[in-house]
Amino acid sequence: MTEETFRHRVPSGLSPDRLDRFLSRAVPGLSRSKVQRLIMDGKVRVNGRPLRRPSYQVRGGEELSLEIPPPETSELKPQKIPLNILHEDEWLLVLDKPAGLVVHPGAGHSEGTLVNALLAHGSKLSRMGGAVKPGLVHRLDKDTSGLMVVAKDDATHWNLSKQFAGRSVLRVYQAVVRGQVQRTEGTIDAPIGRHPVHRKKMTVRHDSERDAITKYKVLKRFHDATLIELTPQTGRTHQLRVHLASIGHPILGDTEYGVGGGFSRQALHAHRLGFRHPGIEQYVEFTSPLPRDLQREISRLT
Repeated sequence: MTEETFRHRVPSGLSPDRLDRFLSRAVPGLSRSKVQRLIMDGKVRVNGRPLRRPSYQVRGGEELSLEIPPPETSELKPQKIPLNILHEDEWLLVLDKPAGLVVHPGAGHSEGTLVNALLAHGSKLSRMGGAVKPGLVHRLDKDTSGLMVVAKDDATHWNLSKQFAGRSVLRVYQAVVRGQVQRTEGTIDAPIGRHPVHRKKMTVRHDSERDAITKYKVLKRFHDATLIELTPQTGRTHQLRVHLASIGHPILGDTEYGVGGGFSRQALHAHRLGFRHPGIEQYVEFTSPLPRDLQREISRLT
């Protein structure tokens, strides 16, 4: 495998920002530490010249190029796990992930993941996510069901990542939360950061630089629960779960940030997904109805 070179022009009018921080945000598949290593290895050019200074202040109009080396050889095993694929073409596929399926291998989940299933499916997958996240442009929590897009090549992955980073991807969720949400619609604007004590959890932190915005709309009210539609404007870790818990309406079934409430898993479903298709250069949108387990548990509400 050879290196892939990607180019990105810094938007005009952008306030000066560190080179490593800017690139880690522009390319969601790359962590800031990995970007720093690439910079120090001379893999990043600014206006055509190599620059080995992560702290360099990029400015609007500058042309950045980034050489991404091929990932390490993956030892992941393909596993025949059923996939509900709604659309597939030469550039990408869109699937409906079931609740309970972990997206990629990690601590405690070396196999039985969506990635293992994708490898068995036989499609080529982009390499930008590295050895354990091939094709993954974004993710859903294990117990969240719904729509995901997977990239088959690096150019498609790069394009979709920029759309996610630029907040132009339509993502609409449905959730059942505790209590009756009084306002018919509203916006939760509260920055999210790592919990100061429980390091695996996130929380609303007003000292965080990572803004987080979620719009919501009430779909149906029950005696002590509400079915709502959620449209995140940002993509922070656990954003919807943390935001809803912060206003006193945690997602039912979310035992980490809320309460069980009679639901066997967190009542959160990625319902709609829309983006500009990098291959055909047209807007496409997909819809997934609430899965049967949530419909069944909602039907018990009064």
